Amino acid sequence: MARLGMVIDLQRCVGCGACAFACKAENNTRDRADGQSFNWADFVMKTEGTFPNTTHWVMPVLCNHCTDAPCVKACPVNPKAMYKTPEGITMHDDAQCIGCRLCQYACPYSNGSLGEDSLDGAAYSVISFNPKDAPTHPKWTANAAVIPGGTATGALTAQAAGATPPAKNQWPAGDVDPVRKAGVVEKCTFCYHRTSNGMQPACVEVCPSKARIFGDQDDANSEIAKVLKAQKSFRLQEDKGTKPNVHYVGKYSARR
Repeated sequence: MARLGMVIDLQRCVGCGACAFACKAENNTRDRADGQSFNWADFVMKTEGTFPNTTHWVMPVLCNHCTDAPCVKACPVNPKAMYKTPEGITMHDDAQCIGCRLCQYACPYSNGSLGEDSLDGAAYSVISFNPKDAPTHPKWTANAAVIPGGTATGALTAQAAGATPPAKNQWPAGDVDPVRKAGVVEKCTFCYHRTSNGMQPACVEVCPSKARIFGDQDDANSEIAKVLKAQKSFRLQEDKGTKPNVHYVGKYSARR
């Protein structure tokens, strides 16, 4: 059985954000609100210096699909809402989720609520929570126009498109709903609806500099296995003992 993982080459990454845009489009994630980012693909960023003598540093982040996943251990329901697939992907079952958020608080890469520092890239959370008793895409259920008499309302736009959100990506049948319901958490799935059908995750497919490599870490002939063998890699918060399956190689080149 494959042991799927991802390598992000920081030397190749240009911080363009294509991965984040592709992820949001592919997975129908909503806009940031209520201290939740809903960014399955996100970034840690840091800018130093005073203009015009500044440097900018970027590190892409996502669910690490940990081998020893605290979120899975913390999930109190049976069968678990947060679980591991045979390939090692950490998945979430909306139907089983009771919205307790214990997974979100147990994950060392998540925050229960993000403050303003996250807007500058200082903080992130790989698990987000959809508020109870509220639409998961409020922009597209709103009846107020941005420009009264000049633009359609979000609700009318969604109605005309026949989907909420209007650009909804209809997944084939799978383990995760294309749009998650209210009162549950959501997170990166390594695009399981794609990867289980022989495709690459959306973030990998669109990366213009080929900074992301996805595949079977145990297949000696795979690109990811060759990179991990040839280059020194690191994983985030390895001291926590979660055994992440997202690895980093190289060093981001600061842009001036």
